[in-house]
Amino acid sequence: MTLTVRPARDSDAAAWDAFVLGLPEATFFHRYGWQRVIARAFGHRTHYLLAERDGRIQGVLPLAEMKSRLFGHSLVSTPFCVYGGIAAAGDDARAALDAHAQALAAELGVGHLEYRDRDAPAHADWPGTDLYVTFRKTLDADVEKNMLAIPRKQRAMVRKGIQRDLRVEMEAGVDGFFAVYADNVRRHGTPALPKRYFALLREEFGDDCDVLLVRSPEGRVVSGVLSFHFRDEILPYYAGDAPEARALAANDFKYWEVMRRAVERGARVFDYGRSKVGTGPYDFKRNWGFEPAPLHYRYQLVRAERVPENNPNNPKYRLFIQAWRRLPLPVANFLGPHIVKNLG
Repeated sequence: MTLTVRPARDSDAAAWDAFVLGLPEATFFHRYGWQRVIARAFGHRTHYLLAERDGRIQGVLPLAEMKSRLFGHSLVSTPFCVYGGIAAAGDDARAALDAHAQALAAELGVGHLEYRDRDAPAHADWPGTDLYVTFRKTLDADVEKNMLAIPRKQRAMVRKGIQRDLRVEMEAGVDGFFAVYADNVRRHGTPALPKRYFALLREEFGDDCDVLLVRSPEGRVVSGVLSFHFRDEILPYYAGDAPEARALAANDFKYWEVMRRAVERGARVFDYGRSKVGTGPYDFKRNWGFEPAPLHYRYQLVRAERVPENNPNNPKYRLFIQAWRRLPLPVANFLGPHIVKNLG
């Protein structure tokens, strides 16, 4: 039967997700729910493509169109996600989706088409960036063995948090998490994603998206993390800490609790997510015994002349970052979503 590529419809969502769940190379960020979250939270136009033969899905490619005077016009797989690109069962489906995406990028007149591949890049010949790495590690079914696998110095920080009588709770909503997250990113000089976005993630992904809070002995929320569950993987994805968290070792304690609870739930892979090379989060994850693996972000330059550098490492954003740190939190939370929606 002939292989065809077409835009996905909401009625394809169940079949799309079943295909993603059964394909080893696919990730949580290939799930169809991201289409609804990105459209509802940010208003971006999405182009979710599927390749099918005889009514059966053979490959998927989630794409979203980003259009901004400040940051340009792009077609990305997938914004707000660390992994993306084509997920296909065969080379013919992969090639067909790729050709369709390139034609769409030309039709839309974007500056660039971007694939965020976790494994082998779809186009090693396209220009890319070596800025990002990911950290993934296999977990043991024995919780104590995972504790002992943490290097000694960092393990001592976990035990320090335990000794501080920190308390953990699973939050039903996102209010407690957002409070520490928004303050944390403001102190680092970057805009926060809107609270509505996190609420939509929880609404869309249900039990596969949860929020863990860490409270001080006095009951204050000092740390929080929003995590995704996918197959046998746990992905702590968004996190934040109050200023007092450092003295309490709440950050290390938080990630240990995520790991411990995930193992009890049946997880066998801990995905510490993306970090920029040479940053504090990069060093923190290495100190936990995780080794970095390069992420393959590749760009087809359609109208753009160079690979975009819309990240805090770009020197041209230095003054912006310094100014943002001084903003009152309510002002930062009001302005931030209008900026970060176009960064992805």
